[in-house]
Amino acid sequence: MECISVFDMLKIGVGPSSSHTLGPWRAGRRWIAELKEKELFESVSTITIDLFGSLSLTGKGHATDIAVILGLCGYDPQTIDVSTIATIIENINTSKQLPFNSELQVSFDPETQIIFNREFKEFHPNGMTFHAKLKDGKKVSSSFYSIGGGFVVKEERKRKEKKLTAFKQFPMPIHKATDLLEYCTSKNKKVSEIVLDNERSLQSDTEIDERIAQVWKVMLESMYTGCHTEGTLPGGLNVRRRAYDTHKKLMGTTAYTTPTEWIEAIRNTEVKFRQILKWVSCFALAVNEVNASLGRVVTAPTNGSAGVIPAVMMYYMVIENHDANFDDVKQFMLVAGEIGSLFKKGATISAAMGGCQAEIGVSSAMAAGALTELMGGTPEQVLMASEIAMEHHLGLTCDPIAGLVQIPCIERNAMGAIKAINACEMALDTDAANAKVPLDKVIETMWETAQDMNTKYKETSEGGLAVKVNLSDC
Repeated sequence: MECISVFDMLKIGVGPSSSHTLGPWRAGRRWIAELKEKELFESVSTITIDLFGSLSLTGKGHATDIAVILGLCGYDPQTIDVSTIATIIENINTSKQLPFNSELQVSFDPETQIIFNREFKEFHPNGMTFHAKLKDGKKVSSSFYSIGGGFVVKEERKRKEKKLTAFKQFPMPIHKATDLLEYCTSKNKKVSEIVLDNERSLQSDTEIDERIAQVWKVMLESMYTGCHTEGTLPGGLNVRRRAYDTHKKLMGTTAYTTPTEWIEAIRNTEVKFRQILKWVSCFALAVNEVNASLGRVVTAPTNGSAGVIPAVMMYYMVIENHDANFDDVKQFMLVAGEIGSLFKKGATISAAMGGCQAEIGVSSAMAAGALTELMGGTPEQVLMASEIAMEHHLGLTCDPIAGLVQIPCIERNAMGAIKAINACEMALDTDAANAKVPLDKVIETMWETAQDMNTKYKETSEGGLAVKVNLSDC
């Protein structure tokens, strides 16, 4: 069993895709570390990158080529100034020089030295191999696999022993939902309290609070940025940003100057059923419009599904509980992270492996369970809400038009957020003892569905809307 922290499931990064952007970016940085460990870094004279399968088929639309370049330059996706990305890439394209880890100038032409291979590697659809020719003429290579949510592994899983060691530090090891529920029952604790006890075995309370605060800060800023940015998304589909227009209609002339003041301002707006639907959709659309334009978001559990969790958390803050504070955010994120880890262990959070059910479906289940606990639900109802949310995303395909994380991806975040809220309410109104489908069973079913799903519906842009709708239609 893997040790999966809440902060493995909620990572700060750059859009548009956790598996196609953040993963390759992190892989590039890991390769640098490998070369340094073997004392080969200074000997590198040329670099070539092979992208395989899904990374190749939708790589351009997901900015995979840009991501590997930024990773090889040594930039950190959590801290890079996203406004500088275009200039960095333009300079490399013009000079044909790569500042390898910002230490070593290496001759590099992205057009010829990033190779898109349509064939799939057997281990995982998102495969990539970094090649280096050394100054003495020798060649070295290393392959990585982006398995969803920004997670990167090597086929031999050398890090597995380290992860297992870390897992043993958890006082309450959890592999399935039944394990989690047993701890909640035996210790008479909420899901969030069990998760917090496990997190404390990895880091201090201060570190946990600081990291959750940073996660929420990025989520809030991505919603704020998306709601205040007008225009058209990059990529060629000419998709107009909708969050700006919706937000303008909902807010009217209310004044504010910061994201915190913005929260208070929203609380004072008219809130009828239609407005609630619009606000939740607006929050989700805003995040994923930021994601689609290489902005900073939180992978939750993926970039393509980054809008669901912040939208539902914001719904709680501005609609359900005007007194909500950091403690509520912390509780929400702890539960959401744990639910996501159950899907990561029992199925997949990679659209290249399981279609969009593995992204929007999982994020909706995470948000549903987290909201249910905040609304006073029992651990049984938390798991029930998560199950309901996923049950109604089963079989959802991944078919992005032109390989861009825009259509239908952005709208799906709004739908996933609304479903999460609905699943929460259904669970709260139900005696969980009468539930017919356990969460573990729906996770198993999701994985079986993923394995049965035709490859063309798994983030390849070779089926569904991706072939029925052409660029010319847009």
